[in-house]
Amino acid sequence: MVDYFSKAISRMIAELSSLPGIGEKSAQRLAFHILHMPEDRVERLAEAIVEARKNVRYCKTCQTLTDQEICPICSNPKRNHKLIMVVEDSRDLAAYEKTGEYQGVYHVLHGAISPMQGIGPDDIRLKELMTRLSSKEVEEVIVATNSSLEGETTAMYISRLVKPTGIKVSRIASGVPVGGDLEYIDEVTLLRALEGRTEL
Repeated sequence: MVDYFSKAISRMIAELSSLPGIGEKSAQRLAFHILHMPEDRVERLAEAIVEARKNVRYCKTCQTLTDQEICPICSNPKRNHKLIMVVEDSRDLAAYEKTGEYQGVYHVLHGAISPMQGIGPDDIRLKELMTRLSSKEVEEVIVATNSSLEGETTAMYISRLVKPTGIKVSRIASGVPVGGDLEYIDEVTLLRALEGRTEL
């Protein structure tokens, strides 16, 4: 990046633009916004980032990100601990929580199986899931991985792992949209629609 600004500003822009989804223009906007903020607010922002990085860890039960040993969902006795929804990351968990409909608990994988990217079953939190299922308390596992090729691969792998335990395994619904032309729908969705067919 050409140094139009002082070293301190250029460094801040460079650091901000290294974040995912932040281009150079957005980084500049953020940098100048921060520079115009009152100093105490900047200090609070910096402290919040440092504190989160130091104190946030994986929940010992579900593997989501938390600043406690056990996250608020896992430690809530009102949740249905017999029902586990498996998601790819903590953002997916947050999305389901926003609906206010799901009353079970979660398991966060922190990724999906992707042979193309060299991510295998041992690189995501599957061992921790199987340890949880050995408690015999769980009655159903809902696989809520994305409907991408990696998400589908992960879902099938989880199904193969869990079925021998006798625990029910289900998959969130997705399929051919009403009025959708089959030629324009991706292979994964079509495959799911075929596999999820019911007898008429």
